[in-house]
Amino acid sequence: MGLGRPHGVAPTIGGWVYIYLAKRKGRYVPGGWTTSLWRYVNGVFDLIRAFLTSPAGFKLVMFLAGLGIMLRVESILPVRSWQVARRKRLLFHFALSAFNSIVLRLTVFAPLMLWRGVVNSEGLGLCPMLGLKGPWEMAVSLVVLDMFDYWWHRWNHRVRLLWRFHKVHHVDTHVDVTTSLRFHPGELLISSGVKAVWILLVGPSIWTFAVFEASVTLASQFHHTNTDFGNRTEAAIRSVIVTPRYHAAHHTVKRRTGDNNFATILIFWDKIFGTYRRPDYAEMKNLGLPRGRESYLSFASTLKGPFTSEY
Repeated sequence: MGLGRPHGVAPTIGGWVYIYLAKRKGRYVPGGWTTSLWRYVNGVFDLIRAFLTSPAGFKLVMFLAGLGIMLRVESILPVRSWQVARRKRLLFHFALSAFNSIVLRLTVFAPLMLWRGVVNSEGLGLCPMLGLKGPWEMAVSLVVLDMFDYWWHRWNHRVRLLWRFHKVHHVDTHVDVTTSLRFHPGELLISSGVKAVWILLVGPSIWTFAVFEASVTLASQFHHTNTDFGNRTEAAIRSVIVTPRYHAAHHTVKRRTGDNNFATILIFWDKIFGTYRRPDYAEMKNLGLPRGRESYLSFASTLKGPFTSEY
């Protein structure tokens, strides 16, 4: 016998699940409140499906998947012993990330979406000017945006005002995947304005920009992970992209590598622009910054860090 459904209501997975469970419990009566509940369940599942197939949903899925995988990897193959309980680090950095997400949603999220729409509808930027579409548009956009991200990271170390905010990320004394969540909301607000300029210059499609942001997130999670590979494997991976060993060197107190190694995804930007420095194990024993090492897991110290001399 078929499950049946209220007349005029299109079937979805949510609707079929509801009817199946209701029939098993003997509570399914065609029509009446069943129709209303069917429509409600359908609506909820439609909303979930619409979100997960949107650029925002895609980025969220990539973020959660990457975080879960990297947490597992560094649990199995850690290269450094944790100085603070991992649960404490995860809770603090996840809370900071959630706070930052709320701040961005309430301030720059909508204007940036509108700006992307305007740029796309007007055909502005490098890719539309060159007539690039499909895979070519995505490939060129990702490479150019990754180069912009290299320079933005470099300027965060060179421009004093930007460094005030970016040092909140670097004060972490133990680099692991949760460090990829550690940013001051001020830095993210400023970078949102910078991204608006990137969108104007490159003209990426909405999905291409979503793929770029997801790629940056996954790359950041990967190269902050507290793990390492054998020398041959690490060297092979590092010939193309940034590795955990290479980026951990960027987090040393020693400024030889701490003020170099700025690449996010593709490592050749450091080689092209003269900021490539080989990791040194002796230097990597001391991560973070000279100051603020006792309070880096304090929410108050983190938020006021750019405005005080504590860091």
